[in-house]
Amino acid sequence: MRKVIYLDNSATTMVLPEVAEAVREAMEKTYGNPSSLHSMGVEAERILRNAREEVAKLLGAQPEEVYFTSGGTEANNWALRGLAHALKRRGRHIITTAIEHASVLEACRRLEEEGFSVTYLPVDKQGIVRLESLERSLREDTILVSVMSVNNEVGSLQPLEEIAKIVASRSPALFHVDHVQGYGKIPLPLKKLRLAAVSLSAHKIHGPKGVGALYLRQGVRIEPFLVGGDQERNLRAGTENVPGIAGFGVAATLARKNLPDSVQRMAQLKIRLAEGLLEGIPGAHLNGPEPRAGAPHILNISFPGVKAEVLVHMLEEKGIYVSTSSACHSRRQEASHVLKALGLPSSHLEGAIRISLSRLTTEEEIEEAIRTIKECVEELRRL
Repeated sequence: MRKVIYLDNSATTMVLPEVAEAVREAMEKTYGNPSSLHSMGVEAERILRNAREEVAKLLGAQPEEVYFTSGGTEANNWALRGLAHALKRRGRHIITTAIEHASVLEACRRLEEEGFSVTYLPVDKQGIVRLESLERSLREDTILVSVMSVNNEVGSLQPLEEIAKIVASRSPALFHVDHVQGYGKIPLPLKKLRLAAVSLSAHKIHGPKGVGALYLRQGVRIEPFLVGGDQERNLRAGTENVPGIAGFGVAATLARKNLPDSVQRMAQLKIRLAEGLLEGIPGAHLNGPEPRAGAPHILNISFPGVKAEVLVHMLEEKGIYVSTSSACHSRRQEASHVLKALGLPSSHLEGAIRISLSRLTTEEEIEEAIRTIKECVEELRRL
């Protein structure tokens, strides 16, 4: 069989065997409804409780502050819409950035249709929020600021401490962070930042798809996202996805146990990958922060004169999987809104690919990827 080198881990990660086993057991053995009073229901409820504890530990939160969702997209939608409507009597102004995930941007656009006002902060060439723009944008009626911790396309790390200080000193607005790409990789000091809400996803940390979580600081009021049942302490109705949540809990446990070593190794491999491509391919251009400054697992790089979509498929034929942008929009022909916000020229937009690592990525895979990408770029440029 052809060897697969999977380097699209920002889109999703491979489920670990221990996670798959937990999901299987919850589907085949402990398949009761956690709301049922009998022993099978009690056992299912125990799975939820244990998973909630593990997800909270990896984040540094209390279990009662974690609410399970269907994924990061729902968590972002719930945070934006639920907090905005809960706070609308105080004001209707929201601040976010131009490079947020689509689930934040689209939720904001929907809120604009409902009478809210949204400011989209610009970023610099490294994908970092311009703090002076945040200072200018805060108003008396600002109720919510939403900024991602790690950008999913270029790996930029936002200065959350500085943002939190500015918001706290100038406004009573709540602070939400989309931590989907940072969870299990970048520490997030919840208490220091006074975060009101944080969005998480399981399938970015080798857990199953279709499950995520929203952290809500105790005392923060939010409107329910789904109604019709008293699950998740009356804030998110619907029978819980017990198998997915069981897997999420195991994935969080494994991520926490291996956190320092896996993050350091990913960072080293990313630096080697960046050096190999930038030094070995003429005209290669790094998009976003320098390798040592960004997230440990995301590298975005352009090869002018090459169509990114063609390169992605050429690499796939050789068993190497990368992407052009966020998986949520990778099938669209339009250029990435993130790369546009960085002010890149059209040649860099057209030739940009995202390479993203995981704790399973090996040094041998990185060396093979460097060699193969170099060969493919050279071949495409000759055509």
